Amino acid sequence: MTHYIGALDQGTTSTRFMIFNRAGGVVASHQLEHRQIYPQPGWVEHDPLEIWQRAQEVMAAALAQAGLTPADLAAVGVTNQRETTLVWNRRTGQPYANAIVWQDTRTAGICNDLAQEGGQDRFRQRVGLPLSIYFSGPKLRWILDHAPGVAAAAARGDAIFGNIDTWLIWNLTGGAHVTDVTNASRTMLMNLHTLAWDEEICQIMGIPTAMLPQIRPSSDPTPYGYWQGVPVCGDLGDQQAATVGQTCFAPGEAKNTYGTGCFMLMNTGPEITPSRHGLLTTLCYQFGNDPAIYALEGSIPITGALVQWLRDNLTLFAQAREVETLARQVEDSGGVYFVPAFSGLFAPYWQADARGLIIGLTRFITKHHLARAALEATAYQTREVLEAMEKDSGVRLSALKVDGGMVYNDLLMQFQSDILGVPVVRPRVAETTALGAAYAAGLAVGYWDTLEDLRQNWQIDHTWTPGMPAAIRQQRYAGWLQAVQRSMHWIKESPTP
Repeated sequence: MTHYIGALDQGTTSTRFMIFNRAGGVVASHQLEHRQIYPQPGWVEHDPLEIWQRAQEVMAAALAQAGLTPADLAAVGVTNQRETTLVWNRRTGQPYANAIVWQDTRTAGICNDLAQEGGQDRFRQRVGLPLSIYFSGPKLRWILDHAPGVAAAAARGDAIFGNIDTWLIWNLTGGAHVTDVTNASRTMLMNLHTLAWDEEICQIMGIPTAMLPQIRPSSDPTPYGYWQGVPVCGDLGDQQAATVGQTCFAPGEAKNTYGTGCFMLMNTGPEITPSRHGLLTTLCYQFGNDPAIYALEGSIPITGALVQWLRDNLTLFAQAREVETLARQVEDSGGVYFVPAFSGLFAPYWQADARGLIIGLTRFITKHHLARAALEATAYQTREVLEAMEKDSGVRLSALKVDGGMVYNDLLMQFQSDILGVPVVRPRVAETTALGAAYAAGLAVGYWDTLEDLRQNWQIDHTWTPGMPAAIRQQRYAGWLQAVQRSMHWIKESPTP
């Protein structure tokens, strides 16, 4: 009898394979980083072949760590950095170019051209998304226009598109060209109402529908394919996977993931909820033949990545975890605000012309204040998204479930609770992205029977409660909002590549 579920978690900076038991406990885990490629200012790329190599390495290492073989796994689920776009040859499996990462800004000109008719919300009613550099459709259009040989190969039927989930499943299964509803909903090409590729939008963007993968449920009893005899039957974009891992199965339940970026999702049930306050309407998950479940999402591109920037670009410290030690040397940021609009502002502003700034500097300021301001930026951005979510949903959150690598930074989590004015709750298994992918795969094969089984696995590890006086909270937040306004309209004209 197989006793475990595997989850391949491919993120923006690293790939990991985790093995879980029936209680949702971690049996084994191995993680490896991959290169971040910056060909030009604002461009971010990954090598798809390197990512696939890392995936194979972490799967082998995690199994070896636990003394297991693939035969010990009941199923494998995949979760991935969303919107990151690549095209490869259907016959050879070779990519035509590096993957364009979700943070990349090169498609600003394409988005501006598409917005000439109908504005930024031209397709929002059908796809739930504004026209933005964030999403896959414009990236795919750019690859068709600029990557050598792709347009001709697409015309022959040889070139196929996928986000990273599709690329991994293709390689794991020996050629299954599939994606799930959550990843498809991040392309700007899938109609939220039909859960099918929108042929009119594809035509407007000049994207051949023959390039696109088949859209499948996030948890599918009919496997997408098999890896070494193990069914691959779970697929979720990373933020939706974390929502499943946090067992946010009821409308109004929400989570916030702190990773490279910060992403808050609220389950809105089987009804599509349009946003009036700068959020995204997206898929939350679809399990088997059950109706699809939708979500509201607030996306922030730079949170953990800001700590990496302080480490790598400014060399303020050698290890990312040292940011908390630095920040604890001072009681506050000394009036400094750090707006990390490196790729523009996402939710709730969607301002591609914004750029990062540090404001409030005096001779008094040290690297300790900068470290603290960087951490506080994550908490301020989260409050902006939470306020928009409460306005859209009419639900006032009584507590915020959190997960991701940054939730082990106690200083940040306490400040998050202080600036929100509500408790912040970390579960025992904080890497809920991989857990959600495991849950999707396990439900598909009957390893877990019901959503209630998954709820029973969720346990609190730590809770932070607010201690900041309301007047100070409002004063500091008002300063943040002022700083954000100063970051806007820095790029006067977005260049067309």
